[in-house]
Amino acid sequence: MKLKLLSLALCVSLSACTTSQLNNDEAISTQSMVATGAEIAQVEASLLTEQKLNKQYEITLERIMADPDWMGRSPESWYWGDDNHTVFYKQKQLGNPLRDLYQVDVSSNDAKMKTDTDNALVALSDLHQVEDKYAQTNQDGTHEIYIFKGNVFVKTITTKQVKQLTNTSSTASAAMFLLNGDVAYRIGDRFFSHNLTNGLVTELANLVLKDEKPSIKEPTSYIGKEQHKLIEYIALEHRNSKLREQQKQRLIEQNDTVSDTSFYLGKKKRIRHASLSPRGDKLFVSITDSKPSRAATDIMPNYITPTGDIAAEKVRARVANNRKYEEQLFIIDLKTRQKSLLSYNTLPDYDTDVLASVKRENHQKKGLTYSSKPEARNIHLLQMRDAVKWSADGSEVALMLEAWDNKTRWLTTVDFADNRLITQHKLHDDAWINWNFNEFGWMTNNDKFDLYFLSEQSGYSQLYVKSLSGKTEQLTSGRFEVSNVHYSKLKQRFTFKANKKHPGIYEIYQVDLTKRLTTLTNLGGMNDYQLSPDESKLLIEHSTVTMPPELYVIDMNSSNKAQRITYTVSDEFLAMPWVAPNVVAIPSSKQDMPIYSRVYLPENYDLKKNKNKAVMFSHGAGYLQNSHLGWSGYFREFMFHSMLVQQGYVVIDMDYRASKGYGRDWRTAIYRHMGSVEVEDMSDGVNWLIENANVAPERIGTYGGSYGGFLTLMSMFTQPELFASGAALRLVSDWAYYNHGYTSNILNTPEDDAIAYERSSPIYFAQGLAKPLLINAPMVDDNVFFEDSVRLVQRLIELEKQDFETAIYPVEPHGFVQPSSWLDEYRRIYKLFETTL
Repeated sequence: MKLKLLSLALCVSLSACTTSQLNNDEAISTQSMVATGAEIAQVEASLLTEQKLNKQYEITLERIMADPDWMGRSPESWYWGDDNHTVFYKQKQLGNPLRDLYQVDVSSNDAKMKTDTDNALVALSDLHQVEDKYAQTNQDGTHEIYIFKGNVFVKTITTKQVKQLTNTSSTASAAMFLLNGDVAYRIGDRFFSHNLTNGLVTELANLVLKDEKPSIKEPTSYIGKEQHKLIEYIALEHRNSKLREQQKQRLIEQNDTVSDTSFYLGKKKRIRHASLSPRGDKLFVSITDSKPSRAATDIMPNYITPTGDIAAEKVRARVANNRKYEEQLFIIDLKTRQKSLLSYNTLPDYDTDVLASVKRENHQKKGLTYSSKPEARNIHLLQMRDAVKWSADGSEVALMLEAWDNKTRWLTTVDFADNRLITQHKLHDDAWINWNFNEFGWMTNNDKFDLYFLSEQSGYSQLYVKSLSGKTEQLTSGRFEVSNVHYSKLKQRFTFKANKKHPGIYEIYQVDLTKRLTTLTNLGGMNDYQLSPDESKLLIEHSTVTMPPELYVIDMNSSNKAQRITYTVSDEFLAMPWVAPNVVAIPSSKQDMPIYSRVYLPENYDLKKNKNKAVMFSHGAGYLQNSHLGWSGYFREFMFHSMLVQQGYVVIDMDYRASKGYGRDWRTAIYRHMGSVEVEDMSDGVNWLIENANVAPERIGTYGGSYGGFLTLMSMFTQPELFASGAALRLVSDWAYYNHGYTSNILNTPEDDAIAYERSSPIYFAQGLAKPLLINAPMVDDNVFFEDSVRLVQRLIELEKQDFETAIYPVEPHGFVQPSSWLDEYRRIYKLFETTL
């Protein structure tokens, strides 16, 4: 069998990490401007040498499950300063959850720096001057505006002079420059402009969640009219009220210093989005009904509280509640005071019954007949950080909308003359629209404003551009995923992150409007970036499978070498004999595309010796990539796997179908049937271990948490011969009890698609348990409720199953926090494997 192996040993040279490219579109011309990362390679090569010299160190559960501060505290929330040579980052304090802000000057040659001692701690008294990661710059690039601790600040970039505009107990947000030179910001549901010259603050809009006050009307009923005739007091009060209202209106019309900025949006409503135009003349607002998504019974008992009482914590709703959600969209003209509703009926397929076949199948199972008919779908703004974006001159606004059924996404603009939505791009997916890869924005092209956006319509997230009156053009293509897009106004090009050369290696690229692709980094592993303000430098967060993230800077105008600027990993961590896994493309028995997996092998293992024992780890979330060449969020599991390998185990960690990084079809393979294709992939992994790693089929165990716990259950319940034992941590046993946003994407809702829920939920297959099972359940888990474990245990008791054990963790949420809990959990997992394998 010909195997596709990608060893970390190859990736240590970084510039050599160009293995087994997928079939990328040859039509894209490629220009190389590569940062080779030689300095990084030297550091990591010395690391591996040091590891070899420290084999006497034993990896223990007590060490790897301790507070992770011992490993080092990687840089967080990193960003460029205003001057293009200062970098800021946060770092956790030792022994507590507080964070400090540090700065480093990258203009000086610090290539020989080996510690972080030269990186300056920013004093608390100076934070307001530099904590401006999300600052907005004016059109001339001379000033920036930002929020610090709820107050508004403006900075002159050249002098770094900072001016505080507000100092209140209210929290300001949405700070921006207006085209007339003023700044604007939001406090609560009020929008203000602030003149930087004379200091005048003007209220632009006050969004009121009440019904509009009716004007004073004449009586219409018989008794009302007679009351006004007969009772002089009533008639007088009525007249005086009309006079006061008329005078107030005349004052507003005739005196520029007085205005009424109130816009009434209705009672029992809540504001979901509100965005001011750069011209300051229009406001986009979306509202929805003010009602809870959760039921009164959606509570989580918390038994360990400061008072000693049991607390009934309010938690998220269940997907079974099926509370449909929609928003109403308005454009408010602040000059004419006109409030216009934007109707969805101009959107293509706004009333299409996209679930007709699903509903028909479910009706047939009940012996019923389903009749499909057009009906307006529930539509709202896509749930993302910024689903509303104005063009730089405020003449256009773009909205990213989605349907509540998760099947359609619309990128629209607004025709202000007719106050209607214009669809610029529609993306439909019979499974579900990805909650990733929805980035979009405005670009300037020949003095016009065009749109750019990401779409999975080709099967992979790619970059597209579109003029408002023209066709959509695809700028990138291939079997890789584009994300983190930055548009350069000056150079008419896009910078982005992509796994172009290998699914598990993420580098930084640029593409221009002629589709010329430029490679900016060739570091290997996992890389994230931010461009400096003048776009001459890259700030890179780089990691590998055995090295946590550190920060590097690449000057794209010079040698393009990566200069390391942080050294946060501890000497103790570097001295440990970690096992670098191979990333193996395991052949699939069900499809052409392989299953990329991390494989941990004992050193100098011999195929002719006694059969090995093995453990399969299944990552959580479902849509997550763990078999990449960067540092994993599952760092404790990485260390645990190194410990197991040190004791003679083989470990495999698979990116089963549903995982991130492999395109739309891989992602949606689980639609309407979770726990089926993933278990098929796990079975292929088991067979690969048997055939290629000298593993005994009866000596393989499995474990995982969250979605990984769900897969442990599904594999042990539906294919009991596959594993000798398993540990399911913070498990999902019944998808009807999970949240709406995640579950309805994949399984629709229980009301519409009970078939999908019943064939995807382990509790319906619990009778298949035949091997030892460990259930570890945190009790204050507001993600996967403790109830999932409780109901499953009761089901196993009623089925008279004996080969299972349960451990509960009273103070732990979904992601454990306390080292003692981590240690107890993994002691039990280790004991399970030691006694059953």
